Amino acid sequence: MRLLRFTLPRKRALMGVLFTLPWLIGFIFLFAVPLMQSFQFSLHELKLGESGLELEYLGWENYKHAFYVHAAFNRVLTESVIGMAVNVPLIIFFSLFIATVLNQRFRGRSIARMIFFLPVIVSAGVISSLGWADYMSQAIGQTLAEGGGFSGLGSFELKGFLYDMGMNRGLVNYLADAVERIYDIISSSGVQIIIFLAGLQSIPPSLYEASRIEGATGYENFWKITFPMMTPLILTNVIYTIIDSFLNSQMAGLLKETSFKLFDFGLSAAMSWIYFGVILVLLGLFAAVISRRAFYYDS
Repeated sequence: MRLLRFTLPRKRALMGVLFTLPWLIGFIFLFAVPLMQSFQFSLHELKLGESGLELEYLGWENYKHAFYVHAAFNRVLTESVIGMAVNVPLIIFFSLFIATVLNQRFRGRSIARMIFFLPVIVSAGVISSLGWADYMSQAIGQTLAEGGGFSGLGSFELKGFLYDMGMNRGLVNYLADAVERIYDIISSSGVQIIIFLAGLQSIPPSLYEASRIEGATGYENFWKITFPMMTPLILTNVIYTIIDSFLNSQMAGLLKETSFKLFDFGLSAAMSWIYFGVILVLLGLFAAVISRRAFYYDS
């Protein structure tokens, strides 16, 4: 019997399958059944009967109710999408810039990396449930305001400075809003910074050495070497940031309120599937656009 010979492409494909296998097993045994039940609930009205929960078939009425009857669904969904479109570019550019800075050699580099990842730890898990993240956000905002930082007058001065430079009014408002929300951007960028750092450290130093020999500047090195090599990770971080943005949006709060305060599980399930569809479409669009520009370096 001839042994199956694994070529390099086959080995890479097998490694990809093994890498996704834990997620696939978890999805099949933990998420597939609840996912189908959620879709079933979206087509029914759940009532408490003598034998427990009873399902009354409504068809697509819950979906129609979400779009045409519910007072807040369309507004909250639109605001969530707009908020995602505003936040994702800011977080990606900020993360890439900070990762590039933290990749340089300087004293205290490890402490600086810890500082930028600290908001992720503070805003997660048990600490978040205790309200420490909100307290920290308010404290930082108050400190910036008292110290003449980025809030209030500082933002007004920034707008005036950018207007004097002749920048577009819409772009100025966008940048000023980003400066005012600097804590939110930092707290949402920790994971992305780590991913970009790992990518920067994987770039072969020989590429930079060859470019320096040819007389390339640091600016040219970034746009000709660093940025193209980071495009696969930009795609990864964009997808992660979109999902994270939607998970922490107003829509998530509306779904929880509809389910566990109003106990309208059928309507909540319909809203969830609409929300899931919107996220899926946006992820597909972003992935299709960015993947065309992604550069994969084969060492």
